[in-house]
Amino acid sequence: MNKRLLSIVLICMSNLLFAQSEHQIAVPMGGNAYTSVSNDKTITRNGIVNWNSSDIVYKVYVRLTQPGELKVALDKVVNVIGNNQISVGINNKFQTVELIEGKDFPKQVGLWKIKDTGYVAITIKGLKKTGEKFPDIGGLMLSGSAITTKTSYVKNNEGNFFHWGRRGPSVHLNYQLPAQTEAEWFYNELTVPKNEDVIGSYFMANGFGEGYFGIQVNSVTERRVLFSVWSPFTTDNPKDIPDSHRILMLKKGKDVHTGEFGNEGSGGQSYLKYSWKAGNTYKFLLRVAPNSNIRDSTTTYTAYFFAPELNEWQLIASFKRPKTQTYLKRPHSFLENFIPAYGAHSRKVLFNNQWVCDTKGNWISLNTARFTTDNTGNINYRKDYAGGLDGDSFCLMNGGFFNHFTPAKTMFDRKQNNKKPQIDFSKLP
Repeated sequence: MNKRLLSIVLICMSNLLFAQSEHQIAVPMGGNAYTSVSNDKTITRNGIVNWNSSDIVYKVYVRLTQPGELKVALDKVVNVIGNNQISVGINNKFQTVELIEGKDFPKQVGLWKIKDTGYVAITIKGLKKTGEKFPDIGGLMLSGSAITTKTSYVKNNEGNFFHWGRRGPSVHLNYQLPAQTEAEWFYNELTVPKNEDVIGSYFMANGFGEGYFGIQVNSVTERRVLFSVWSPFTTDNPKDIPDSHRILMLKKGKDVHTGEFGNEGSGGQSYLKYSWKAGNTYKFLLRVAPNSNIRDSTTTYTAYFFAPELNEWQLIASFKRPKTQTYLKRPHSFLENFIPAYGAHSRKVLFNNQWVCDTKGNWISLNTARFTTDNTGNINYRKDYAGGLDGDSFCLMNGGFFNHFTPAKTMFDRKQNNKKPQIDFSKLP
């Protein structure tokens, strides 16, 4: 065999091995697609359905770990009526595909050269249709040298991950409480930077072993201060909680709504509708006090909120939790998005000046925190999560498919500022 023929054989073998090793992934629309249309209902667990308007533009996000070629094909296309033209694009380079009733559709829409790692948005537009709606699309098939086993996307709906994945990863700061500290009070300051107050965001300041306390953006017109305590009875349905395990509301502040919550554990909930403002700093104070009578195994949790616009501490609520004897455990903060349609939006929050006060009245600064994310990030479905330091504050970010991420369990030390809270507990409402 001459050298030229041998070279051709080796090239063919190399190409064959490359083709055999090329990764192909199925990206379901139900967990990875978004639109910019408010209250859009066309993204379902089965993908894009009942798509009848060319004004609705979809974006599908995947995170690549290496540059290279990206081949895109439509997957699980059904209900093709009449003649349809659909455009698929990456980085403003679009390819048009025709989907015609009764005919096979192209196996590949196009090929794009991806020059860098990180998130890629695949845009899908409807151009023309002769029927009442465009075809239903279940997902995309992606292949090429840019696709690897480490490509990040929501792979399936096991464990309801189309919901959790589209919401995006939740992120947490776990403040390091000194050992043997009987912390009765937990103080924190929170600032949502301007333009970071995205609908669906929960900026949680004072988390503890049995509940959470922070502020939300519930809609364009409504914002809340939310304080909840979990029941010791494990269920997602509050109606299942026996009377002996129910959270008891002891008192509440003016205009505060109280009741029960479910779906993510169950328990007692309180909230105040309050139009807090991005850019302003709000203060949060939580008291955790076990009953002094050991025969009464209960702990009382009381939450206070300080708005600079009002310049005074406000009572949110006080709850008694049965089957519990504890002081403050697991002080933490978190950031989450609770509306899946807003998972393609980035949000950020700053936390500063964390303190606890023990049972003897000693204030202790909490200036060390461990960053973590939830299972959406831990299993590599989403990588748009970050936390750490921003000036003198701790910070958290999530959503929006930004490219950098903070490794889970990273420790951060905030600069000590010696701004001990000046609070007269006897004058709290």
